[in-house]
Amino acid sequence: MIWRTHRRWIAAVLLAHKPRQVDVEDLLQEVALSVVQKIDQLDDPTALRPWLRMVAINAARATGRKQTRRRGLLRLVRPAAADESETDITTKEMKERQQRARKLGLLIDQLPDNYRECVLLRCARGMSHRQISDITGLPETTVETRIARGRRMLRELANQPAPVGVAATGVVDDAVRSES
Repeated sequence: MIWRTHRRWIAAVLLAHKPRQVDVEDLLQEVALSVVQKIDQLDDPTALRPWLRMVAINAARATGRKQTRRRGLLRLVRPAAADESETDITTKEMKERQQRARKLGLLIDQLPDNYRECVLLRCARGMSHRQISDITGLPETTVETRIARGRRMLRELANQPAPVGVAATGVVDDAVRSES
């Protein structure tokens, strides 16, 4: 029951802290396993949300450390392995959506962790400032400030000139405007 109640916002926390090219579903399974194994270590039931948040962040960080080691080993064995494409998409619309999502994800990855987490919990999961405050242990005003600053940072990042070979896009303006 704990897992069903909290799974969605835990996924948003994982999105904020996960390393690139890691599947959120895999991380969710790792977090669920940790919760089952370590729930008896939780002394104060009122601290459940912050405890779940830390379990999720720790799982993401541990996976990031594993990824870094694997990537280094793969480059030694097969230099092209890290650059292989994921899947072929057939329709033009799906390609465009995937490209926009990828660009937005790259921009979100550039945000500082504290801002990224609050923005994702608000925009991707639709959580209220109060709910985010309960999860992160931050005052509501701090959450509001981080969301506003994170959105502004995303707009600024999106308006920067694109590197050579990358087309500029209004992805962030559309996504952030829809949440405002």
